[in-house]
Amino acid sequence: MSRVFKAIFASTALVWSFAAPVAAGQQEDIVFALGRGDYATASRLLHQLADQGDAQAQYNLGVLYENGQGVQQNDAEAVKWYRKASEQGEARAQNNLATMYASGQGVPQNYAEAMKWLRRAADQGNARAEQGLGFMYSNGHGVPQNDAEAMKWYRRAADQGLASSQYALGLFYRQGKAVPQNDEEAVKWYRRAADQGYGDAQYNLGGMFLKGLGVPKQDYVQAHMWLNLAAMAGDQEAAQLRDKVAADMNPAQIAEAQKLAREWKPKPGYEWKPKPPG
Repeated sequence: MSRVFKAIFASTALVWSFAAPVAAGQQEDIVFALGRGDYATASRLLHQLADQGDAQAQYNLGVLYENGQGVQQNDAEAVKWYRKASEQGEARAQNNLATMYASGQGVPQNYAEAMKWLRRAADQGNARAEQGLGFMYSNGHGVPQNDAEAMKWYRRAADQGLASSQYALGLFYRQGKAVPQNDEEAVKWYRRAADQGYGDAQYNLGGMFLKGLGVPKQDYVQAHMWLNLAAMAGDQEAAQLRDKVAADMNPAQIAEAQKLAREWKPKPGYEWKPKPPG
């Protein structure tokens, strides 16, 4: 019933701040344009700054080209701007450039290049790059397969609050990969990811409560709640399992579980904060 970790490391999205040399008016115009979804204006203004060498503008322009926002979608152009920003040390751009190399978007697939840029971003503490290294070691892409090394990188990202890496740690403990099998630790990490709204972690956490694994006792109310949250996000398998659980619950238990789901609020998760220079 538990789900395996399917997610590859992901590209990061637009950021809203720029390096010190950017004039306040320019920054405000870009932020305003992005905020109202006027990507055409944002891309024009970002081009001006990117051509002047601003790394964050180059990174943001790469995101626009990758997503086709305000410009014609163009992976090769995205790679070009990610590379320019990466060479200036922009960690988010380095992570995104690595993702492009790993998936063969805009460049020939090259795991060695992906590893190079992931390491540079991870050296700056970027959790998405740390997760990317975990994925590469877990799957033997560009490096010998090594679960212990994968877990090291997943843990670094998880400790920063990245939900998908917290979920991955839960799977490692549940399956006994690189660590002794430990359902209590699996539940701990599933819960941290589930608390942020990570659907697969909610599904697996519901399953742990349903079977009484890693928790004080079997708890249909908690199982129903977590499965219901995953189902409300569109997970049909979770909805089916929730309904099976409900068949073994009384009306008061179902009402309590539904109340818990209604009152649940996601906790804040990972947010990249560049290290100050020096």
